Amino acid sequence: MARVLIVDDSPTETYKLTSLLEKNGHAVITAPTGEDGVEVARQERPDVILMDIVMPGLNGFQATRQLSKGDSTSAIPIIIVTTKDQDTDRVWGLRQGAKAYLTKPVDERQLLGTIEEVLA
Repeated sequence: MARVLIVDDSPTETYKLTSLLEKNGHAVITAPTGEDGVEVARQERPDVILMDIVMPGLNGFQATRQLSKGDSTSAIPIIIVTTKDQDTDRVWGLRQGAKAYLTKPVDERQLLGTIEEVLA
């Protein structure tokens, strides 16, 4: 299964996503901030990244843009997983380089299907 990096400042959300992914055979790495997420992605080269948007410091849009334009990280698919459900947020997230955009609370089947899709 995939190595998944979760970038989210909420311990509760990180725990929920980690539990769901590990139960389904994925290995999970976590980062609590956008800055940490960019650094961990560069070091660990995960198969896919789940990116929150609303975080202190470097937000998820900024981190997604850095990763999708970075030489060593541009091939890693990013799935934005956020509470922001406006169409403008979705369009902006995809313009930053995200491959998919899901809103919380995320449905297990939808998340797993989206991970499969972006890795195909």
